[in-house]
Amino acid sequence: MTYTTITAALVSLALLLNIILAVFVVFLERRDPGSTWAWLLVLFFIPVAGFILYLIFGQNLSRKKMFEWSDPNKIGIMEITKNQIEMLQKGEFPFHDTKTAQYKDLIYMLLVNDRSILTQDNQVEIFIDGNDKFRSLLHDIDHAQDHIHLEYYIIRNDKLGKELLQMLVKKAKEGVDVKILYDAMGSRRLPKKFFRPLIEAGGKTSAFFPAVIPHLNLQVNFRNHRKLVIIDGETGYVGGFNIGDEYLGLKKKFGYWRDTHLKITGKAVFGMQTRFILDWNQASTAKIKYEDRLFPEMGAKGETDVQIVSSGPDSEWEQIKYGILKIISSAKKYIYIQTPYFIPDASVLDALKIAALSGVDVRLMIPNKPDHAFVYWATYSNVGELLKTGAKVYIYDNGFIHAKTIIADGKIATVGTANTDVRSFKLNFEVNAFLYDQKLVKQLVDIFHDDMNLSRELSLEEYQNRPLYIRFKESLSRLLSPIL
Repeated sequence: MTYTTITAALVSLALLLNIILAVFVVFLERRDPGSTWAWLLVLFFIPVAGFILYLIFGQNLSRKKMFEWSDPNKIGIMEITKNQIEMLQKGEFPFHDTKTAQYKDLIYMLLVNDRSILTQDNQVEIFIDGNDKFRSLLHDIDHAQDHIHLEYYIIRNDKLGKELLQMLVKKAKEGVDVKILYDAMGSRRLPKKFFRPLIEAGGKTSAFFPAVIPHLNLQVNFRNHRKLVIIDGETGYVGGFNIGDEYLGLKKKFGYWRDTHLKITGKAVFGMQTRFILDWNQASTAKIKYEDRLFPEMGAKGETDVQIVSSGPDSEWEQIKYGILKIISSAKKYIYIQTPYFIPDASVLDALKIAALSGVDVRLMIPNKPDHAFVYWATYSNVGELLKTGAKVYIYDNGFIHAKTIIADGKIATVGTANTDVRSFKLNFEVNAFLYDQKLVKQLVDIFHDDMNLSRELSLEEYQNRPLYIRFKESLSRLLSPIL
């Protein structure tokens, strides 16, 4: 058999595989049309490489139940959910703050679809600087008495990572139950020996969706992007900061790292604890079973109303996205958004356009530099769509903004791990806190205004006069945006 014949056979085989895969994408997987067309273009224009890219990025996750834990009944989650739903249906819910009642439709939706119980006794502290956040976290870890549960997408083997590990080893030696759950892709550079001192001290670790073949993880989608810490069942942390020196502003590439993170004390922590247990039990063979100490009795810690909302590709509904859509549609005065990546699907983009065209003051803040090139230019392309409607866009110039915050009318906000993009809405496992508290939301509004002073406004004229090479980058990135 000649070289030419072998080459022709291989090319024919590659084309056949592409055709089979294209049929699979179109007819067997229930993708949205934008994603389907994007993958078809990739498969037909770059046949062999496209096939490999699909294996890495394009696999779909069936709507199967990934997270199972029968013990939530023991803390009354099902009963509380049922009671809250019935009271909302009858108009008898005992709202402590009448302003929260304005969002009873949103609260009801999150209750029904995610069992996101509304708790009304929380104290919430906002962190926008990594040094402040980790100083508080290390202090609370140092004072832990019973257990420390950590769940992060990224953990680095650097100064901050080692400092945190050292503190956890100390607590494990004191008899505190320490568990760390990390994402195998996000923390892929973490050496295996990193956790050895903690394991030797009695702590436990587990990886989410680890590679079948070491150092060859082809599962780029369906990553655990959540960042949660629960200490003694009473104190919880949730937000955008991962664990690494760049989050302290120590990486020259990014400069100052501007993020938003919450420290919550109160019964909302029970929702965070439940989320951690479900995630841990999915990843680890050492299952967590119900114990009273994980959900301790506690009095009211504050007056902030909170719902802890989770979503992921295994869910039937996109709970966080639907919650965001309800916030946007309910806004009468203004909507403020901070996100490092702005690649919304058509529903969210249209909702923001409608709001802006209806006279709502829509403001979006994004970074001035990319950490992922294609994602950045796809963001820039979507920004142009908003500018045409009269929305205002601000480019943050004081480093890198990584905050995931949405605020409406000074009454409601959501802060968490979900970016305003398709990946967070559909492909990653995320968790957000939905906050109903005018005083707390005002703090977030003031923070946004302060950030505006460190940003420059992007005008429609400036955007329309962008160079041709930028237009090309945008066009290519936007074409691929459904699969980014």
